[in-house]
Amino acid sequence: MNVALGGTFDPVHDGHRALFERAFELGDLTVGLTSDELAPATRHTDRYVRPFDERKRDLEEELAPLAAKHDREYEVRELTKPTGIAIEPGFDALIVSPETQSGGERVNEIREQKGLPSLRIEVVDHVPAEDGDRISSTRIVKGEIDRHGNLTPDREGRGTTPPTE
Repeated sequence: MNVALGGTFDPVHDGHRALFERAFELGDLTVGLTSDELAPATRHTDRYVRPFDERKRDLEEELAPLAAKHDREYEVRELTKPTGIAIEPGFDALIVSPETQSGGERVNEIREQKGLPSLRIEVVDHVPAEDGDRISSTRIVKGEIDRHGNLTPDREGRGTTPPTE
């Protein structure tokens, strides 16, 4: 089975790892990683998102051992459109989180219009942080939690603007 998954993944955290695990349980994975141009348009106007090359490097460091563990292949591709790679032929399943499920349904509508079969939509629940709220990149960047959901009240986040030289 060929599985698609898309996102910004900045920073990668245990919630993302749950998505990756489910994807590799199903098959080989293609991850659409939002381009630098697309990232601010996808809900990230309130914080700084690192450049594509840095995010891709970190993402591949996470994916490689999981792919090996499941004996699967993976590829990371640049996403330049909100509908991503999942509207292309060759995919069988799409991994989504609860808040992106409607986007997955939209992908299937587009696939239907293009004469492509619908994708199996796999919804992976959020991973809770230590305080019971979900782990999210935004909470990590704000300094509320670490990548595993542990509370980090003494840590400062990354902020809303790029670092200065």
